[in-house]
Amino acid sequence: MTMMTTDADAVNKLNQQKAPAGKLMSLDVGQARIGVAVCDPLHLAARPLTVIRRRSREEDFAALARLVQQEEAQAIICGLPLHMDGSEGAQAKSVRRWAQRLAQALRQILGAAPLILFWDERLSSYEAQSILAAHSPTAENETTIALPARFKGGRGKGRRRKGRSSQSADDAVAAAVILQSYLDAHKAAQAGVENRIDYGRIEI
Repeated sequence: MTMMTTDADAVNKLNQQKAPAGKLMSLDVGQARIGVAVCDPLHLAARPLTVIRRRSREEDFAALARLVQQEEAQAIICGLPLHMDGSEGAQAKSVRRWAQRLAQALRQILGAAPLILFWDERLSSYEAQSILAAHSPTAENETTIALPARFKGGRGKGRRRKGRSSQSADDAVAAAVILQSYLDAHKAAQAGVENRIDYGRIEI
């Protein structure tokens, strides 16, 4: 007897998929910079790690390979720049192509490429600016993102920072926002609170 798989069965199966075990790394890929964030092996909280200023594809991929190795990242969550209606445009397609090349480069450099998962990054830059403001010297409340000291204090009164430095902080914190969103959504899906969305993956 053949069992029919319904849409509800497919959604339930997706919701119950486990997140990759171990430490995760996330990327906020921009034309000039790549924000990088990581989480602990228990997936409790994301934190900004660093910003890579893009040079050549070879140099960028080598820098990311070093971070993957140093952080012992088991998977990469790559932010996908969707339109506000959820559709994909040229920028999202470009990030998918870039991520495919990254996976190939990591396999060549490290001998194996970690799983790459795509995740919605809409409004992550705006939220990153809000988080930096919440961690400023004049802010009363902090957020759930674990913000290292070097990223704090950039947007409060009485302290000035150069635009480039401020933008770099935004990129790293945006990567942490993407990763925290992925972690929160995964936990909610497993708890049955909301359905998980699959934006695609790269396994080579």
